[in-house]
Amino acid sequence: MLQTVLGIDAARIASAFLVSPAAMSQRLVRAKNKIRDAAIPFRVPEAPELEERASFVLDAIYAAYTTGWESLMESASTHHALAGEAILLGRMLAQLMPREPEACGLLSLMLHCEARRQARYTRNGKFVPLDQQDPNLWSQPMIEEAEKHLHSAAAFKHMGRYQLEAAIQSLHANRAKTGRIDWKEIALLYEGLVRIAPGIGSLVGRAVAIAQAGEPAVGFAALEQIPPDRIADYQPYWAACGHLLRLLNRKDEARKAFDRAASLTDDPALREYLFQRSAEDAGQPG
Repeated sequence: MLQTVLGIDAARIASAFLVSPAAMSQRLVRAKNKIRDAAIPFRVPEAPELEERASFVLDAIYAAYTTGWESLMESASTHHALAGEAILLGRMLAQLMPREPEACGLLSLMLHCEARRQARYTRNGKFVPLDQQDPNLWSQPMIEEAEKHLHSAAAFKHMGRYQLEAAIQSLHANRAKTGRIDWKEIALLYEGLVRIAPGIGSLVGRAVAIAQAGEPAVGFAALEQIPPDRIADYQPYWAACGHLLRLLNRKDEARKAFDRAASLTDDPALREYLFQRSAEDAGQPG
């Protein structure tokens, strides 16, 4: 779907699914060969087939959204419009499958993220991390719609990955009302998320939440438990590592982690922000 229908290249698809471009290229070739050899037709699936295919469609829609999200600064890129297209697909899926809670969960997740689009960068193009964004720049109508879909999903009492991720974003959005972030509650949600979907993103998120909840040593220990082969080129891991090392007053190590994180992003604003955090630790004992 991502390559054939939406025209996304293998490198971007690989980034969305957190695998290497080479591995994703091989997966795409195998999939195309299977479709060709088995003469599998492109068609709209019948109703009984929808449920078994739903998880794959949800993953593809979310991958399309994250590709558009990461291309925010590339206004001239065709990928720039993908986030909006993915949300449109999410709405269509929620209408087609009203009894699929994860469809509502995914839609809620994307809307919560999209609501903060204008706050991610300053007018001068500076990157602004989530916990420092101005809530007044968030889209309140979009947040309210996201909350409505999250509540609809919860009514089915069948928890899933996208519902948990949306609930985490909901707690971040609540800062607009309370002025604070409930990191302990976020850490609990991440515990549930890593049980359902122990991907590297959820593992890193859990570690950061634990640290922000007042236990930086425990959070850093959780980071260190992630297998080395999964973190080598994963930029959020090194950014989180730098942040947690700074909390532990290990400034020299934090600087190196921030430098590595900066080298792994194509976003010039994010790279500048990470180098700035690295520079703040330069020359300080740790």
